[in-house]
Amino acid sequence: MANTKSAQKRILKSKRNRTRNLKYKGNIKKLAKDFKSFISKSKEEAGKALNLLVSAIDKAALKGVIHKNKAARQKSKFQKRFNSK
Repeated sequence: MANTKSAQKRILKSKRNRTRNLKYKGNIKKLAKDFKSFISKSKEEAGKALNLLVSAIDKAALKGVIHKNKAARQKSKFQKRFNSK
């Protein structure tokens, strides 16, 4: 239990940030799953899914949810997978 008013505020802020971060990360996971399913079917649909995925990764990195190097690594990984098919 928090002893000071500032510590109580910090707990509330941490909860808000956690829900925001989970939203961004969950969206990335969902879009990655969609991309992986489209990659085996059609290259055109996979390209659209890749664009959405890269956009979501960039937004998460911009907001500080994930590190910019992790974002670059993930984008590179998905782009390689797209180019190999």
